[in-house]
Amino acid sequence: MDNNAVDKQECEPAAKHWKDQVVDLLYWRDVKTTGVVFGASLLLLLSLTVCSIVSVSSYIGLALLSVTICFRIYKGILQAIQKSDEGHPFKQYLDEDVTLSEDTVHKYSDIVLAKLNKTISELRRLFLVEDLVDSIKFAVLMWILTYVGALFNGLTLLILGLIGAFSCPIVYEKHQAQIDHYVALVNNQIKDVVAKIQAKVPGMKRKTE
Repeated sequence: MDNNAVDKQECEPAAKHWKDQVVDLLYWRDVKTTGVVFGASLLLLLSLTVCSIVSVSSYIGLALLSVTICFRIYKGILQAIQKSDEGHPFKQYLDEDVTLSEDTVHKYSDIVLAKLNKTISELRRLFLVEDLVDSIKFAVLMWILTYVGALFNGLTLLILGLIGAFSCPIVYEKHQAQIDHYVALVNNQIKDVVAKIQAKVPGMKRKTE
């Protein structure tokens, strides 16, 4: 077995574990955890609409430092009054190993690299018109995005995307049958239209046909 196959097998469990965690998060399996992540992410994006990323980062840092410094002073005073020797209040967290191991970095780097290479290959295929139909679909998508970009800026799209990511999966889970039915109808209509266009326009039939 070559090294590439071994690396792929090592990356698969990590990728699967990461995907499972994301799915659990988006489907609100743990309401408390998902609520914290969603609320913090939404608050961060909304803050960026008012202030710059430098200001937001600085305010977040100041807020965290204010909490930890005040807690450190409070515990110090409390220990002095009680004459106890509990030590540093954050000692448990200071002793934890937060460094990333080389194996962890390699695993996730391989996952990112594989996704990046796949994306580059797909973009090359679309821009160099390997398949005329797919390239035309991509051009239509880009044309639609020009109108979307005129209506919304990137930050607004991120906020809408975040809300959609945390709401659409749970809605789909509750109404899966109805949504699948209407999606199938729309897909059939699109396929019929594409088939008619392919039949009328020369050179638009796929290579496999």
